[in-house]
Amino acid sequence: MSLRFDDVSPDRLANRIRERIARVDRLTVAAALVSLAAGLLTFAIATTVFAYHSFNHDEGVYLTQAALLLEGQLEFHAGALADAFHPWFFVEDGGRLYPKYNPVPAAMYAVTMWLFGEPRVTLAAVAAGNAALVYLLGSTVFDRRVGLAAAVLFAASPMAVVTSSVFLPYAPTTFLNLLFAVAYLRGVRDRSLPLAGLAGLAIGLAFFARPFTAVLFAAPFILHALVRTALALRDTGLPPLPLPVPVRRHGLTAFLGTLFVGVTLAYNLRMTGSFLMFPYEAFAPMDGPGFGERRILGHSEEYTPELALRSNGYGLWYLATRWIVAGPLGTLLALAGAGLAAWAWLSGRRASGAPGDGGVDAPAEPAFERTAGLLLSGVVVSVAVGNLFFWGTNNLLATFSDPTNGLISGFGPFYHFDLLVPLSVFGGVAVVAGGRGLSRLRAWLASRTTGETARAVVAAVAVLAVLGGALGAAAAAEGPLDRHAAHADKHEAAYDPIESADFDDDLVFVPTPYGEWLGHPFQPLRNEPGLDGDAVYALDRDPAEDFAVTDAYPNRDLRRYAYRGTWTPDPNRHVAPKLEPLDVREGARIDATATVGVPNRVRRATVRLETMRGEPSGTGETADAEYDVRDLNDSFAAEWLLTPEGARLAGAPNATVPIDPAGDEVIVTVTLVDPAGSTFTYRQEATVRATNEGVEAIWPPERFVCRLTTECGTEGTYLPEDPDAHSDWVAFETDAESDANA
Repeated sequence: MSLRFDDVSPDRLANRIRERIARVDRLTVAAALVSLAAGLLTFAIATTVFAYHSFNHDEGVYLTQAALLLEGQLEFHAGALADAFHPWFFVEDGGRLYPKYNPVPAAMYAVTMWLFGEPRVTLAAVAAGNAALVYLLGSTVFDRRVGLAAAVLFAASPMAVVTSSVFLPYAPTTFLNLLFAVAYLRGVRDRSLPLAGLAGLAIGLAFFARPFTAVLFAAPFILHALVRTALALRDTGLPPLPLPVPVRRHGLTAFLGTLFVGVTLAYNLRMTGSFLMFPYEAFAPMDGPGFGERRILGHSEEYTPELALRSNGYGLWYLATRWIVAGPLGTLLALAGAGLAAWAWLSGRRASGAPGDGGVDAPAEPAFERTAGLLLSGVVVSVAVGNLFFWGTNNLLATFSDPTNGLISGFGPFYHFDLLVPLSVFGGVAVVAGGRGLSRLRAWLASRTTGETARAVVAAVAVLAVLGGALGAAAAAEGPLDRHAAHADKHEAAYDPIESADFDDDLVFVPTPYGEWLGHPFQPLRNEPGLDGDAVYALDRDPAEDFAVTDAYPNRDLRRYAYRGTWTPDPNRHVAPKLEPLDVREGARIDATATVGVPNRVRRATVRLETMRGEPSGTGETADAEYDVRDLNDSFAAEWLLTPEGARLAGAPNATVPIDPAGDEVIVTVTLVDPAGSTFTYRQEATVRATNEGVEAIWPPERFVCRLTTECGTEGTYLPEDPDAHSDWVAFETDAESDANA
């Protein structure tokens, strides 16, 4: 029998497509559209509001990990320069740098990073997948109308909208947990071995991603599987041959799930050297579940059961009033739906309506709906109670009484992210019950008025309900999105010089406002897995350590990223950035000049030269000179020089300040004094070292202009290309000439 292509006419093909579409019911199409909308919304938010990532700096950890995985690496190999390239939340171990997080979420991001060059596609796919799986879960437990309503409620919840749009592990892990729940319940309902296997794979991957989260979600299902297995064995007797169907099904789920437990332990061995030592424990041994002293980096807490109850109580309250769809209205829907379901089950009925109501995917037996619904209720209990043993929610709260501060202000209580699943499903029960109530209202009105009046009244009630819910959902999501938008404006301004630069074999030093971490806070400034990209980012640290980096990359163009202002989490405190080209001046002697602007009212200037002797908190030796600047023409030049023996200031020729040969910081200040005693200081800090051939300096020095003090930090960073940053008379030029024969 041959296939004749001429038999497949365009009209016949179009008819077949129309027939297939006609067989797809409206609820399925609606659910597909909800999922698509969730994915598109997530992608839009991720590429606009979070174009430079959020103020949760874990995002950069997962993206860096994804890049490593694409190169077949689990860690950076930085050797002696590990401290210079240390990313946020990476463990340093003998020159290795590896992330504290397990690689499953990062692997999900890596897939679309590889396929499309854009990992945000994964965010969209996960958001769409979560909405679709909530629909399937609601359809499995109740019916497809409940599933559709649940998908809408889940996708519109502010915590789902925001947290799904950033590179964090909570939405991806919920995707795996949802896949497990749907496969498990359908496997039980349909007595399907393949679905049982899929359930095991899904929960195993979820465990590999976030073990504690997966265990809390799966706990009710594990208990159910154990009970079903025990009952089957009791009915069959021992030895149970042949194996009863429930034993085979739950056994396959357990086997595949446990297989990934083994994978997780093997990963631990590879990364930390111990099966039972998780990478997060290697990073912060006191950061895991439990009570007593909890600690991560410089933050510690005596985590007591009382504190657990208080902080988790606040977290759940904020979830119920701010982070579920439409805030309190969404919570009331979930409670009403749970109450309606419980009443129906106690009465021996199905909460979703008459048998078969809702389509072919509706469960046939009330007993299954009751069991599946109780398992969903169990997830609420296990997640809420289980998180009492982890101090994470306490850390999300800057203060207990202010939900607009701390990490919870931007993302909600994301350790309870899985609670959105049962809350949305039970909320869907209430929505469908409300729809049935409106139908009965229309029938009642029709019996007492005209049909047109009944339809108009019911339509008005429905429109008001939908409009009220939509406005409530928009209002709930508006606050956190506005806060993130403010951060987006701050980040866009801060990274403008980086975005405008054309990097090609560059080495960029970046500041350390939050300590010596790459990606904390500057998440977009990430290194390639081989530490060899077009731009290599290194921390600007101690002089000797900075020279070690330049020695390791001798042929790269040097730059320094800096800013005027103080970097804080406050989105309203912007900084004025600059990206400054650098080079290394070297010779037997380096003659330097600082030419500074002088206003007319200034009478004298004091010049001081000092070194830090390689110790940032130490006090080196100094040389001082004082000058009369009344007759100068708006500028003054302070001259100084560097030799292997030390630094010397013109005007104080007999005072040579020694420098540390390994690396030192030479500080030259020019302080202008007006007749009233007010001061204005030009400050430059040069990184220098002595060599066998002479002396080297990274040029230009860091420059600052300070009012009423000689040291003002980044608040006084000099911005030579920004005429509005300083007074008109302020000018600060530096020059250095190397003499090879001195």
